[in-house]
Amino acid sequence: MPDHESEKMQSLAWHSINQSGRIAYNRVAGKTPGIIFLCGHGSDMDGSKALFLDSWAQQQRRAFLRFDYSGHGQSDGAFLETNISDWTRDAIAVLDDLTTGPQILVGSSLGGWIMLNVALARPNRIAGLIGIAAAPDFTEDLIWQPLDDDQRNKMKNDGQIALENPYADDPVIYPYHLIEDGRQHLRLRAPLAITAPVRLLQGMNDAEVPWQTATRLADCLQSDDVVLHFDKTATHRFSEPAQLRLLKTVLVTLLDQLDPK
Repeated sequence: MPDHESEKMQSLAWHSINQSGRIAYNRVAGKTPGIIFLCGHGSDMDGSKALFLDSWAQQQRRAFLRFDYSGHGQSDGAFLETNISDWTRDAIAVLDDLTTGPQILVGSSLGGWIMLNVALARPNRIAGLIGIAAAPDFTEDLIWQPLDDDQRNKMKNDGQIALENPYADDPVIYPYHLIEDGRQHLRLRAPLAITAPVRLLQGMNDAEVPWQTATRLADCLQSDDVVLHFDKTATHRFSEPAQLRLLKTVLVTLLDQLDPK
């Protein structure tokens, strides 16, 4: 590929998902396998891990795509009106329409759930998966199940519930339709027909997604090429310099495995 085609494309762009919705994205042109970053719930494509990978991809002339789900960041849609099905649709659309060749999906938190949905929907396009504090089934296991009967009834009647936000004074609002929609996508209840290599990075000091989620996911994956990386001190953000270096090392090693020099 000529050098000028490998230069970064840093202007913000939009991709139409339907007649009324557009997805904001940023793309770096380069060689494949490419990388798609899937952000966490309520986050966006300008988070520290996404920007770290973007910078690395530019240096390596590696194809890279980051985007905002519907209701997130600069994309269209209302956050509290969107759900797992919407965000999965968005990720499949950008994979289909904005990338070519094999792709490695890097999913952070919610993105780790979305990457599983995409891998199941488009197995022939997926070269590998990297989960960072991956949170499949979080709507059921981490939101709904811990609620008592009174809280569940209130959430159903009110249509939402406000829970403590570890990152801000304002609570996090979870709509009940998110719980209901999440039940259509539960991935930790049965074997997952994913055979691509999978790398799971997990902080053992993660107060939001217990480290046992990573081991449960590893058990469900049918792939024999699954490696878990635990960091005893890492929190859910998994974005300290040493953790970003680990992410790069895991990614480079996986790329070398997929495309040996």
